[in-house]
Amino acid sequence: MTGSSPFAGAPGRRRKKAGQRALERYEQLLRCHVAPKLGNRVLQHLRADEIDGLYAELDGRLSPRTAHHVHTVLGACLGTAQRKGLLAVNPLTRVEKIPSPGESDHGMTLDEDQLRAVVQGFKSSGGTNFAVLAVAAFTGARRNEILGLQCDDLDVANKSLRIERAVEDTKKFGLRLKEPKNVRHKRTIVIDDDLVALLSAEIDKLRRIVAGVPDSFSVDLSLVKLPPGALIFPRPPEGGQAFSVTALRRPRNVTKELARKAAKLGFAGLRPCHDLRGAHETILLDRGVPVHVVAARCGHDPAVLLRSYAKRTRKADTNAAAVISALSNGMLRR
Repeated sequence: MTGSSPFAGAPGRRRKKAGQRALERYEQLLRCHVAPKLGNRVLQHLRADEIDGLYAELDGRLSPRTAHHVHTVLGACLGTAQRKGLLAVNPLTRVEKIPSPGESDHGMTLDEDQLRAVVQGFKSSGGTNFAVLAVAAFTGARRNEILGLQCDDLDVANKSLRIERAVEDTKKFGLRLKEPKNVRHKRTIVIDDDLVALLSAEIDKLRRIVAGVPDSFSVDLSLVKLPPGALIFPRPPEGGQAFSVTALRRPRNVTKELARKAAKLGFAGLRPCHDLRGAHETILLDRGVPVHVVAARCGHDPAVLLRSYAKRTRKADTNAAAVISALSNGMLRR
């Protein structure tokens, strides 16, 4: 099936440049799920009933959300082809039933006690993974943003952390740092004294390694200059490799390591950075922090934040009921 790119935007809407990882995901969806069924069809001869057949095959074989993503990408392709004059009529407008995305997966719901238990469990085991997890829990930053943090991003004097980039892992470019795809993702957030101390300790470890100073020696580490672009969480050396403070860690490997440790702590199925980010946002909302403040801290659109995360617990609704109860103050009793 021939046609033009699904990334040409839509009429009447601002065109957004898709990231390389998104492009590869779109290509994968088309190659794996659309091409085997419709790949040999001439674009201008494609019929609605053939698309119905494709969606029927996807039903039950893929998750509802993945099937809906297939529909979205195919729809973008066909819509672009129609706008470019390659199609007179878009057959997708005549399909009988499009895949529903279903209910969003909000992940594992963690309350404050559970969040403390996870963090304390990782702390007891030690290692760099604890610091990564702590940043996720107490900043709400995304996994790839955390792995892209550089030492200069920590402002000890102002107790703040700059988030200006993220790690991206793609087939075309491999591991690299990229700029945020949305302006709200670039932000500076205030952090507490404990997190400042934890990140400072991680940076001091790097200074000792660079300077070759053993842990047993007491020196002024502030005099040790790290190279430009030094990461707070660089990749540990493997198989005799030389240590580099700018070597990027592979995000998926970090997730697997964190998930294995979480399972041992009794939190099987926890998606560490994703679920801790959600817990961070929800706890702040439940504590009465304004939505726009939480959204700015976590690099979210306020509307998306409310839709995706405010459902995680019933605590907010319970608090609202308590407020109404105090307001009524027995006035409804007979």
